Amino acid sequence: MNPIGQYQFIFSDEPKYRIRRHVAFWIFWFLFFAFLYSYVPGHYFLPDVERFPVSLLNSFFFLGAHIFLSYSLMYFVAPRLLLKGKYVAAAFATVCCFFITAFISTITGNYILPFVWNFLFDKHVGPANPTIFLSLLAGLRGGITVGGIAVAIKLMKYWYIKEQTNLRLQKEKTEAQLQLLKAQVHPHFLFNTLNNLYSLTLSQSVNAPKVVTHLSDLLRYMLYECNEDEMPLEKEVEMMRKYVELEKIRYGNRIDVSFVCTGAVNELQIAALLLLPFIENSFKYGISEELDQCWINLHLNADGNKLTFNLSNSHTNNGNENNQAGGIGLQNIKKRLELMYPGKYELLIKSTEEIYNVKLIVYLNRINRTQTKETTPTLSLNSTVVA
Repeated sequence: MNPIGQYQFIFSDEPKYRIRRHVAFWIFWFLFFAFLYSYVPGHYFLPDVERFPVSLLNSFFFLGAHIFLSYSLMYFVAPRLLLKGKYVAAAFATVCCFFITAFISTITGNYILPFVWNFLFDKHVGPANPTIFLSLLAGLRGGITVGGIAVAIKLMKYWYIKEQTNLRLQKEKTEAQLQLLKAQVHPHFLFNTLNNLYSLTLSQSVNAPKVVTHLSDLLRYMLYECNEDEMPLEKEVEMMRKYVELEKIRYGNRIDVSFVCTGAVNELQIAALLLLPFIENSFKYGISEELDQCWINLHLNADGNKLTFNLSNSHTNNGNENNQAGGIGLQNIKKRLELMYPGKYELLIKSTEEIYNVKLIVYLNRINRTQTKETTPTLSLNSTVVA
């Protein structure tokens, strides 16, 4: 979220907001010091009719020293020295600004204000502080308070905006990575499916029209429906079933496929096309000419926020397990899991001489039906490959 859009008065650099901020800041300090000066020993015994006007005058004239120090620190020391790493120069410049402020305050309290008091109240009033040393200390005390708070607000605003900008850039980077990974999934899937269709058309199979229909549905889903980061799990399951049907048509009686889905899949949402590459790889690497009967077992279970995806397929120890474990689709899945579900998933890939098994446990968000989103537990789990 852009903090400037939400808090215009605080963060916007438009002239109207900046002027309002600064006016409000100095009105506060003017009234604060007017109240404070009305109770200093030198004014406390004055009649009320004189004490409060004198306090207002004091606050108004001393405000000049505070303004000098605040703007010197905010617009020179902080941006040009401190934030650029010139710490020694920043410290020296800050000390110089303090002493210049104390000097301005001393001139104001010992010479300007007595003249104004004498002119307005027709009374002889001496310096606010009888010695230069006390005048400098008094000027430092008030100036450091106001200037310190002013520069603290400036730095807090700077670091907050910088942090929000970094978060926004990180989010945009993550979204760009996800879009790139999804773009890689689409061609990979289409390449395999079009090869299937090509084989069927060459053999003039009666199943070719059904393949075209299923492929059309899958393309419509990928191109027009799954543009969001997450999609209803129910839709993903439907697309996986259609993909399985396409592959069953291709391989016919050579393969036995079991697809079991249990639990409330209609309550969860998942990253679009996250699970499909697992199934692609099962068909691509799990069907071997060396096996008389190949098989693929897929069990998907939704239990609360927990989704368990268990996929096993037959294979032979002919080097295919290395391809299956490191294919383009699986590499993309691992990257997408790390980007979208960090600390909320466990991926276990196990290969033996005859069976290749993938087990994915991931904690998903529920579908937002009432404008409230259920949070998911955070785990410290990693993806592993066991051979």
